[in-house]
Amino acid sequence: REKIYQWINELSSPETRENALLELSKKRESVPDLAPMLWHSCGTIAALLQEIVNIYPSINPPTLTAHQSNRVCNALALLQCVASHPETRTAFLAAHIPLFLYPFLHTVSKTRPFEYLRLTSLGVIGALVKTDEQEVINFLLTTEIIPLCLRIMEAGSELSKTVATFILQKILLDDTGLAYICQTYERFSHVAMILGKMVLQLSKEPSARLLKHVVRCYLRLSDNSRAREALRQCLPDQLKDTTFAQVLKDDTTTKRWLAQLVKNLQEGQVTDPRGIPLTPQ
Repeated sequence: REKIYQWINELSSPETRENALLELSKKRESVPDLAPMLWHSCGTIAALLQEIVNIYPSINPPTLTAHQSNRVCNALALLQCVASHPETRTAFLAAHIPLFLYPFLHTVSKTRPFEYLRLTSLGVIGALVKTDEQEVINFLLTTEIIPLCLRIMEAGSELSKTVATFILQKILLDDTGLAYICQTYERFSHVAMILGKMVLQLSKEPSARLLKHVVRCYLRLSDNSRAREALRQCLPDQLKDTTFAQVLKDDTTTKRWLAQLVKNLQEGQVTDPRGIPLTPQ
């Protein structure tokens, strides 16, 4: 414990900061109250934010090195610890700290240092939404997180896509989040278009874990009556036929969600004698 305090003190000094970041990020799982210790110690959060801001110049043009990426990701790991702790989460949001990570989510370079940076930044947001707190969703909806996630869902690595889709799923599972996304046709159609592209991609390169989150997003969208109407027209055929039967053969949960989704879209449809679906008046 003495060592933890020593490393936290060492974060304040640029000479000792890099090693302290490394040591503390290794210990974050084993020290349950590390988050309050970081948050309430003098100058620590400022030092972590300084680490983040220091690499903004390396984002554009994209010159980020592996060493820079590893170092800032250690700082991000400590911020993730603060984001997920019930005692520090509210203050973390009130200070708008997630906004400091958005420039990282805007990056498009495919090099490993950038991929790692995006993934670790998404991890911080993922840790926030995992708590299922209303205040988290309310905060995120005032920011640009949905378009940022959608862009990563379309073009990121498989791991980044999975975390970004998980974040979208958590936003959708909240009633306010679902209402927000279904409030305008533009928002809904952007989400539906990206999910559709992902299904097409998954039919070529299957990933059970990613598919699970995509199906859950569709299922949740089908809880909204306007979205349900639209999904009847635009749900990808691959989710209606046996395309994913092999991928999902051992995944009973996702199979159940998929069956429920198809059922939700069939309910309330009236078919005239020629077999053409009619929308009920």
